[in-house]
Amino acid sequence: MTSETTPPKRRTVRAATRKTRRLYIVLAGMTMLGLAAGLSLFAMRDSLVFFYTPSDIVGKEMKPGQRVRLGGLVAQGSVEKDGTTVRFVVTDYAAELPVTYTGILPDLFSEGQGVVAEGSMLPDGTMKATSVLAKHDENYMPKEVAEKLKESGRWQEGGEQ
Repeated sequence: MTSETTPPKRRTVRAATRKTRRLYIVLAGMTMLGLAAGLSLFAMRDSLVFFYTPSDIVGKEMKPGQRVRLGGLVAQGSVEKDGTTVRFVVTDYAAELPVTYTGILPDLFSEGQGVVAEGSMLPDGTMKATSVLAKHDENYMPKEVAEKLKESGRWQEGGEQ
């Protein structure tokens, strides 16, 4: 009986095709791009300041020390000056939030005018502003504040509020 010997089967290593290599390159690039975006957002998390209206802040539980940007109108009869420290109330006619600011106020700052204050929340629910910007007419008012004023019926198109 003769046995025919067959050579052992040899494993062949397939070279990666062009499509496979392109896929790996695209996946690696997307991974690096996602990682870079994630690291950038992580690095900027402390410098982001969100814009709120008084209604947003009163309805939320804000942590003391949290940085916020508050926009609204300076409530009538609320401005109290004590040297360089000024206390006033910002309103959107749905809610009010007291603000304390030490420094020189802009020339356009007055009761009934639009204001944007940037600072941090205090444990008692007031805001300690580090900067105050006065807005001289409704064209420069933040969109959210204008919407709140329209909802409350205090907004007059093309006229004084």
